[in-house]
Amino acid sequence: MVKQVGRADRPKGMIKTEQRSLKVIPFTRDAPYYARKGAYYSQKNKPSKALLYLQKAVEAEPEDPLNHYNLACLLSKINHLKEANCIFDHIVRNLDAQLTECYFFMAVNHGLMEDLAEAKRLLLKYLETSPEGDMAEEAEDLLLAMEDEDDGEAYNHGPNAVENEALLKLVDDLGRAQFKGILLEEKGFQQTLRWGLYQGGDLLKEAILLLYGETGCQAARRSLAEFAANPWVNERLRQVALHELKKANPNGTCRIYSDGRFHEIKLSDCPPPAPIWEGKWQQVLECTFANMRRSSYYSDEFYDDAEAIWLDFINRIYPQGPKVKMLQTWAAGLEYCLARFHFLGLTQRELAAAYGVSASSVRRKFNEINSVLQIDRKAYHNMLALLSDRGKEQL
Repeated sequence: MVKQVGRADRPKGMIKTEQRSLKVIPFTRDAPYYARKGAYYSQKNKPSKALLYLQKAVEAEPEDPLNHYNLACLLSKINHLKEANCIFDHIVRNLDAQLTECYFFMAVNHGLMEDLAEAKRLLLKYLETSPEGDMAEEAEDLLLAMEDEDDGEAYNHGPNAVENEALLKLVDDLGRAQFKGILLEEKGFQQTLRWGLYQGGDLLKEAILLLYGETGCQAARRSLAEFAANPWVNERLRQVALHELKKANPNGTCRIYSDGRFHEIKLSDCPPPAPIWEGKWQQVLECTFANMRRSSYYSDEFYDDAEAIWLDFINRIYPQGPKVKMLQTWAAGLEYCLARFHFLGLTQRELAAAYGVSASSVRRKFNEINSVLQIDRKAYHNMLALLSDRGKEQL
């Protein structure tokens, strides 16, 4: 028996049988299907969908170690490190002891969780089980990067606040030539610097990296390259190290660790690092805002412009400064920049009186910001554009 059917997606007259054709092959969603979908969404940088399909692949074939391995790699990528390590450990214990790369990836994850002792044990375990493995060279490089962690008990902890400040002051006070001489000749000083570089606070680490960059000698560049290659350092500070290497050799290359392997990258492709925001920079902005609130000049959008000028200035001159000794002079200079940009008619003398500073100090800070951002030139062009638009409206 047949019957005519009519639907929007099927024209009338199409024949539909009550018995299915024996030639129709049912579509089954098995583990390989889920694994392919997971890999696809992972490549498209859609981790939530990739995770869903890779979990389904594991559920469909729980005895296949590759399904577990792919899932653990994705979990590592999205920073679910403990969960990933549980799966890697399950693979080598219960599914496939020959999949020794699991030891390597567990080591990397433990390093990211700052458990360097366990990371070192697992790297050695990987090299013991797979001395000629695909990751052997990477494992040896990582162990080399960790070797100074065991130089002595004093280096197994970070400097306290007093030690950190003392070393930071020493680094700030050293000139390029003096630093180069000490760096090349005194092994104890080299160890102290390495201690500060890997155990100190972020400001100390950055100061050491910048001084390495200024020195420019081979030993300094080697230390910068080792720091950039270490997978367990702060990513922003890695960018500082790469930027210093780039200044010394713009067309050079450097090895970094990403996605489970070391890669050679072009230094020319490395963007400048973002600054570590200092408390005094924020205080300058707050001081400026506080004085602006006392005035009838400013609507809400002016506060956004003042912040934009300040952030743009800091980003342009970083890492040199600004060095803030007196908040009020920088705040007055910043507000004068805003006034000049919008042709508000405020004078340096008026702002100096409002902030309790000298007119000459306001002028100096304005000139410092203006030399970098070209406030006057931008204001002039904005005014020409405004006058041009008004002229068009009157026509």
